[in-house]
Amino acid sequence: MGRLFAGVFERAGDDVVCSGRTTRITAMDIAKGSDLVIVSVPIHATTEVIRDIAPHLVESQVVCDLTSLKVFPVREMLSSRAEVIGLHPMFGPSVRTLEQQTIIVTPARCSPANLDRLTETLKKEGARTTITTPDAHDRMMAVVQGLTHFVTLSMAETMRRLDITPEKTEPFMSPVYQIETGLVGRLLSQDPGLYGDMLRMNPYVPAVLEACEHAVRDVKDTVLSDDSGLFEELFTRNSEHFGKYCNAASSLTDSLIEAMVKR
Repeated sequence: MGRLFAGVFERAGDDVVCSGRTTRITAMDIAKGSDLVIVSVPIHATTEVIRDIAPHLVESQVVCDLTSLKVFPVREMLSSRAEVIGLHPMFGPSVRTLEQQTIIVTPARCSPANLDRLTETLKKEGARTTITTPDAHDRMMAVVQGLTHFVTLSMAETMRRLDITPEKTEPFMSPVYQIETGLVGRLLSQDPGLYGDMLRMNPYVPAVLEACEHAVRDVKDTVLSDDSGLFEELFTRNSEHFGKYCNAASSLTDSLIEAMVKR
């Protein structure tokens, strides 16, 4: 992700210097000599890196991070004297372009000019920016990431327990099932440490998972009930809650299915 954003700022005309585990340039070198410092490391290592560089940052600098959580890294960055803007790209580093990609921006201590300069750089690449607070970000990520990844992993775990592989189901696949199993496979092909950190380190995830647990129990009871009216009632209640998004989602997934068929 660091390499991806290095390209973004290079195209904006900035001089970009990168450090990593194997570079001669260190994080401390960058902290002491850059106008804008961006921390892009695994979630569990973020606090340590920020604490190392924070004492060396000054008021004229801006420090950011690219972590999937925002409360704890922003809190650590605020211990420095620099201006602080948390960033969360809602995509992985394999994207070809930032066009129509969402980046969450959580300004904590910064001038309007520096915030505008940063967001304009991202928008020129085609990105969409959502500005919010670190706390509101983490609360929403407990659903957008925590709930999503939990349900996806639960599907994988269920199939494993049933000794059902995607290969066994392939002759029976519907397009929608293929999308679902594709999301499972996509998650399982990536770094377990990243997804573990997203789930375990967000303080708002436990409450979301508890709500999910109750929901699964209620849906199970409804499905197993002899009263068909209960299922229709539950289905309708949720359809009304999703509202107009249901039709929009049908159109979107129709497009996905059409694209899959034409592959």
